[in-house]
Amino acid sequence: MWQYVILKSLHIVSVVLFLGNIITGVFWKRHGDRIGTPVARAQALAGVIASDRLFTVPGVIAIIVTGVLLAMTRHLPILGTLWIAWGLGLFGLSGILFSMRVAPLQKKLLAIAQAGISGNWDAAAYRKLSRSWEIWGAIATLLPLVVVVLMVLKPT
Repeated sequence: MWQYVILKSLHIVSVVLFLGNIITGVFWKRHGDRIGTPVARAQALAGVIASDRLFTVPGVIAIIVTGVLLAMTRHLPILGTLWIAWGLGLFGLSGILFSMRVAPLQKKLLAIAQAGISGNWDAAAYRKLSRSWEIWGAIATLLPLVVVVLMVLKPT
């Protein structure tokens, strides 16, 4: 029983750190954009990218490992339990969107901001990519929030 409690605690802490980091990333990017200078934008984006490496990626690994172990300790078939299967699918889709859309956009936005520091600011390109980042980022963030609801409610 204590193993289950420890695993569940680690799972919940991992989810909190993961969601907290991705939601905080939106705050910092918007903060850099509000200040409006290329330096502020570059610092914010570099911080978001670094925090993804330090918190988001390890959080994803911890969430998956502890989640699978929790299912195993309760003898729940992972793909045969609807809320777990849907949770994994939505979490995976979020990861795909993040890695194929959000992360590359962050790098492009950082490159534009860094170019702007040296006087080559392209406001139109930055705005266009920012809008895409907001859309894809919102989807990639909302999906794990839906997963949290599934994990709490455990619908049959």
